[in-house]
Amino acid sequence: MTEILKKVCETAECNLPAKLQCPTCVKLGIQNSFFCSQDCFKGSWKTHKLIHKIVENKDANVETVESYNPWPYYQFTGKLRPYRQTMKRAVPDRILKPEYADSPQGIPYSEQQAKLSSQIRVLPDEEIEGMRVACKLGREVLEEVSQMIDVNVTTEEIDRVVHEACIDRDCYPSPLNYYEFPKSCCTSVNEVICHGIPDDRPLANGDICNVDVTVYHRGYHGDLNETFFVGEVGEVGKKLVQTTWECLQKAIEAVRPGEKYREIGNVIQKYAQSKGFSVVRTYCGHGIHKLFHTAPSVPHYAKNKVVGIMKPGHCFTIEPMINQGNWRDVTWPDKWTAVTVDGLLSAQFEETLLVTDTGVEVLTKRVKKDGQPYFMDKL
Repeated sequence: MTEILKKVCETAECNLPAKLQCPTCVKLGIQNSFFCSQDCFKGSWKTHKLIHKIVENKDANVETVESYNPWPYYQFTGKLRPYRQTMKRAVPDRILKPEYADSPQGIPYSEQQAKLSSQIRVLPDEEIEGMRVACKLGREVLEEVSQMIDVNVTTEEIDRVVHEACIDRDCYPSPLNYYEFPKSCCTSVNEVICHGIPDDRPLANGDICNVDVTVYHRGYHGDLNETFFVGEVGEVGKKLVQTTWECLQKAIEAVRPGEKYREIGNVIQKYAQSKGFSVVRTYCGHGIHKLFHTAPSVPHYAKNKVVGIMKPGHCFTIEPMINQGNWRDVTWPDKWTAVTVDGLLSAQFEETLLVTDTGVEVLTKRVKKDGQPYFMDKL
């Protein structure tokens, strides 16, 4: 799962902390659209107001579908709709659980305490080995998904496979009950950027579907995700998914001792824009070990102001979310599902990384087929 960045001004080249929100965006349900001052808001108005028109036009022309709709008055940005969900799955008592697993609100108190400090932990050898094991098991779980994801398979069925694969490996599925997230993995289809909740919607021919898996094994979290082709995907979808994978690879190549964490975003945005795509700014990569999300924050967009220098023993994720159209996002009323503001496609890939003395070790790397992503199996 991705970490939410602190709100920054959306004015180009500004990036100052922001608290002011456009009143029209609030009315239309457009979230994560903030400015640092009235001057920035007024200066960006000509371009910013185009977002309002995109959403209004989508609402006027959206196709109706026969599906369960728990929010009849909500204005969707694209064609995807929520379907019914099953009850939260149970985890046997024999499985070691994170602190939030049985909490009524799923609050990870240790993470909240760690946020009081921006210090990035250097993992000792024992913890590095624990991370290697957890990440290996996480990859095995995603491999099982790769064998069954297809046209007419529901994301609910994907969640069942993930859940059972975790239990079979003595792992707790980390997303389950994390801040009350109701499922064992995230499934993000088409315009969903991240944090899609598995449900009874069958995957359709031409969909792209990201499956985000994190396992908790003997005290350590291993986090990864990939975007899959479902049936015959169109050329735009193929290009977007390929570009997103390449963004991640180029970012990984930049990881080395002494590099600034802010440089990751420069690498990703430069490449994504060269292919005609945009980079989501609301969510970021994150430190990970005994805590699911912790320092450092790893933004994927250029000219970010995040602090921190990579050192051997640092463990974190890079997980760029790349959009076909506008980079902005809105969130469904379920308070989790983040979608593109224009209803166009979004793709994501993620690996958990360890900074070594000489470079980087990809802890969640796919062993089969020389580490190539699953979508390449269908090319």
